[in-house]
Amino acid sequence: MSANIFPAHTFLDIASAVYEKGYCVLEDALPIPLLTALQSHLQNESDLEFKAAGVGRGLEHVREELIRQDQIAWIEGESAAEQQWLDWAALLKVSLNQQLFLGLFAFESHFAHYRIGQFYKRHHDAFRGQANRVLSIVTYLNKDWQDSEGGELIIYSEDGATIAERVYPRAGTVVVFLSEAFAHEVLPSTRDRYSIAGWFRVNQAVL
Repeated sequence: MSANIFPAHTFLDIASAVYEKGYCVLEDALPIPLLTALQSHLQNESDLEFKAAGVGRGLEHVREELIRQDQIAWIEGESAAEQQWLDWAALLKVSLNQQLFLGLFAFESHFAHYRIGQFYKRHHDAFRGQANRVLSIVTYLNKDWQDSEGGELIIYSEDGATIAERVYPRAGTVVVFLSEAFAHEVLPSTRDRYSIAGWFRVNQAVL
């Protein structure tokens, strides 16, 4: 794989920030060829099986529009763009394991589509003591996004008392954070908003 498509310094920057403060916000982090491929893939949205997202897992998974209103399509590597994304995430996983010794094992991700005015209320991606999601990643795919259009990702401090980061969903921006540590929410926007949300897990079989 080309170093131009999968630049090692990006992975090192992500690992360094996660080590120092538990999260990373990196603009223009996604390689342009990969970003372009994913954006083109989304233009054929009719080919993707977007479904209303829910909250909770397993038998507790329910649709709750007062908490979450986006639509999602799971990424299985069935297109060239999806496979390129999974390849990029796999290399990031290797780098993070080498740098931070996190023991990351599995990865899952989906496209997320927020229509105008839709949101996702404050939440955690994992709860302390549950060995499931260890590291969360969000990647934005929106061309020419303006701050006035809203749609920010709000990341709260670990104690939940203040806002640590306000991230606008500009194309190519990548956000990575410890899943248990940081509550976050998605604010409404004035245009359709697209992203990828993903999670790295540990191997529960060896816990």
